[in-house]
Amino acid sequence: MTNLPGTAMTFAPPVMAARRWLDGVTFPPERPLINVSQAAPVAPPPEALRQVIAEAALTDPQAHLYGPVLGLPDLRAEVAGQWSAAYGGAIAPDQVAITSGCNQAFCAAIATLCSAGDEVILPTPWYFNHKMWLDMSGIRAVPLPAGDELLPDPGRAAALIGPRTRAIVLVSPNNPAGVEYPADLTHAFYTLAKDRGLALILDETYRDFDARPGVGHDLFHDPDWADTLIQLYSFSKAYRLTGHRVGAMVASPARLREVEKFLDTVTICPNQLGQIAALWGMRHLGQWLAGERAEILDRRAAIHDNMPRIAAQGWRLLGCGAYFAYLAHPFALSSADLAPRLVREAGILLLPGTMFRPDEDHHGARELRVAFANLDRAGLVTLFDRLSQLGWPLAPEQASA
Repeated sequence: MTNLPGTAMTFAPPVMAARRWLDGVTFPPERPLINVSQAAPVAPPPEALRQVIAEAALTDPQAHLYGPVLGLPDLRAEVAGQWSAAYGGAIAPDQVAITSGCNQAFCAAIATLCSAGDEVILPTPWYFNHKMWLDMSGIRAVPLPAGDELLPDPGRAAALIGPRTRAIVLVSPNNPAGVEYPADLTHAFYTLAKDRGLALILDETYRDFDARPGVGHDLFHDPDWADTLIQLYSFSKAYRLTGHRVGAMVASPARLREVEKFLDTVTICPNQLGQIAALWGMRHLGQWLAGERAEILDRRAAIHDNMPRIAAQGWRLLGCGAYFAYLAHPFALSSADLAPRLVREAGILLLPGTMFRPDEDHHGARELRVAFANLDRAGLVTLFDRLSQLGWPLAPEQASA
């Protein structure tokens, strides 16, 4: 049998695959495209932050050179200080690394934990880039199906742990489902991982848009948290820095020494201008970020406000939070066929649930992800107008209801 390269072991990038559905499709002025396929702000950073970036580019020669592989010391210290205060635990600067986006932080974490043939437990629906990296690395992603509330069960996870299991991955607030994991649930997974000698990778990319007051867990209260926990974060969503690629990992100094090997080989150092922007944002944009959070929470409320308009047709809201609404559709078509048809017939670009589950998991055929962060209330009303007007054949259970 011919050995295949790692990239051949996984699927095409879902967002890019979905964009190809736009090829050859025209959208009339009265029905422009509604793009809810990708969880990324499309507006630029606030003007004050852009001025900081411009000033650094013009006046700071170091901003154009290689920097420390694990990130600027001041930014690492700022994350450590703010996280210690927010989470009520002790986090030191040498327990923080800055990465070229949160995806790279995940890849680096896995590289320090696993070799080919190992296993990592991923709750489903999963974030597809996590699955893609495991595939390319020769690591088996072990699906942990979430229940009706899209909350994974630590007991079911325990039953999936085998001799080659190295980590459990959680994303909260969740991508793709938007669900915020209760603190006691996250703690139960932490305890399971700690007791079984595994790492718990906790991706908190969307922590700034959690609807709950305060932080979502108490894991940093454990003085030995670094033996088990690897926390991931993204500055992209908080400060609209997606193109600058700035993320973070919080882990033990020993692990970060291993991470340094990975980062030095891949990017050498994170983007200097992006780090300067992230540091300034952390120090000066707290009030602005609170306003961004309030706006996202209002859009989340708008999803709930509009759901009754399509619920009578059989649509269900499975999860909603941060940037995402995760819906069950009522139609006979699989979501894999329905999503490209939505582009052509309704001017809506979104991702089917089949992109977030294993091929053999039938739930994905009924699910759709809406990344709503770039639609205001009026845009969301238009989205629900179009969904409510779909006259496609219903699934048998809906047609007989």
